[in-house]
Amino acid sequence: LLLVDYPGFNLKIAEFAKKHRIKVFYYISPKVWAWNKTRILKIKKFVDHLLVIFPFEVEFYKKHGVEATYIGNPILDEIKKKNFTLTFKSQKPIIALLPGSRKQEVKRILPVMLDVIETYPKYQFVIAASNILGKDYYNSIIKNRNVVLLYNQTYGLLSNSVAALVTSGTATLETALLNVPQIVCYRTNWLTYFLAKKLVKIEYISLVNILFGEELVKELIQSRFNKKTLTMQIDNMFLQKEKILKGYNKISSLLNKKNASKNAAKFIIETIS
Repeated sequence: LLLVDYPGFNLKIAEFAKKHRIKVFYYISPKVWAWNKTRILKIKKFVDHLLVIFPFEVEFYKKHGVEATYIGNPILDEIKKKNFTLTFKSQKPIIALLPGSRKQEVKRILPVMLDVIETYPKYQFVIAASNILGKDYYNSIIKNRNVVLLYNQTYGLLSNSVAALVTSGTATLETALLNVPQIVCYRTNWLTYFLAKKLVKIEYISLVNILFGEELVKELIQSRFNKKTLTMQIDNMFLQKEKILKGYNKISSLLNKKNASKNAAKFIIETIS
């Protein structure tokens, strides 16, 4: 049995499979190194082997007595295809805005991103829009600001941008692998943030900084995510561009293993043969 991501459901399936003596492999394992470490006990009990997408996960699981193998990262595979399109042509350098995909997330984060537009008239700001949110919703936030809205072209947008403001999540790693200097932005309601602080046991919120092992890109969280601080950090980001890109190269080298999904399939076939 091969399980992929989605731990809430998949760990129940793993338990069922184990009871019936079915060998269980787990591809894209639960991020228990960040939160909900109690799941390690279930993983250890019900999963035979983890196929992980971050190198540091191998050592983490090893410490807890769980077998794991790094087989590459599917994001890296997607980016290396380099078949990106961008229908928008700009006369100015582009700064990409990635405000997330959920309605409340965009509502909290996009307005602050938009507040800095007037400070940088020499740049064109472009939003990577989420398919689940319509143009009317974005326009209600954008109002009369000079910003472009693009759907289904995130990689194309990033690969043609000189910088990006990115909501914490997978997008931070995608931005890094496309060599775009970035600032990580995050804001949620205070109750959610308070609970997350209690549950999440990692120093950084972005995959970029977690993989690099220190703060390579600036993370602006909650009250620190405001127009004044964001403007200051954008200026600093451009000054630190060379350092950031060198750090990205280190991350890319760390993840450098092609064909993650094929490697997962090959590993399983060789193991059960």
